[in-house]
Amino acid sequence: MTGTLLNILAVLFGGGLGLALGGRVPERIRQTVVAGLGLFTLAFGVRMFLETMNPIAPLIGLLAGGILGEWWRIEDRLEALGLWLERRLTRGEASGTESRFVRGFLTASLVFCVGPMTVLGSIQDGLTGDYELLAVKSTLDGFAALAFASTLGVGVLFSVLVIGAYQGSLTLLAAQAQAVLSEAMVAELAAAGGVILIGIAISSLLEIRKIRSANLLPALLVAPIVAWIFASLGIG
Repeated sequence: MTGTLLNILAVLFGGGLGLALGGRVPERIRQTVVAGLGLFTLAFGVRMFLETMNPIAPLIGLLAGGILGEWWRIEDRLEALGLWLERRLTRGEASGTESRFVRGFLTASLVFCVGPMTVLGSIQDGLTGDYELLAVKSTLDGFAALAFASTLGVGVLFSVLVIGAYQGSLTLLAAQAQAVLSEAMVAELAAAGGVILIGIAISSLLEIRKIRSANLLPALLVAPIVAWIFASLGIG
């Protein structure tokens, strides 16, 4: 759990610094920084997708995962959690599901928790106690939290709840996960995560088109299963 705790501290520090500087940073600079993060997230998502060994696996994962996510209403539940936190922990009035607090909470939670570094780093930390990969991720998340918080506000800091629950769970289940996940399964998980990151960039960061990216998260489970089925059937 050392790597997860380090990640949480990095987000809190970076986010706190971003809040402190937020009012002193001109709006156009904040917009440009977020746009830069959006473009980087988009490029990084494409890079992750290119790791696929069989693009049909992440495709099926995203389609099936999207259906499951809509059925389970993952994004609605995350938004409801954000609004609940906003009502109790801030003095500002909530402005619906598109409030600044909720947008910051959702965007930061997804960006910080989607990606191969999260999965592989948590597994490495849980199995061997080596949190080097999560330390690298923490550094990146800290800088991202600074930029996000200066623009999107205090909701970014509460993404540590999702980081703690998600990465902590992966770390605790690391031994079992390591025994099950093959190289191909990790590759397709990364590819599906890359597409979700592209969705986050287009929707939350670049604001090109609204995409319920959180409802695609089950693809991170479905895509590796599809990869395992393909491997079992000799499809590659």
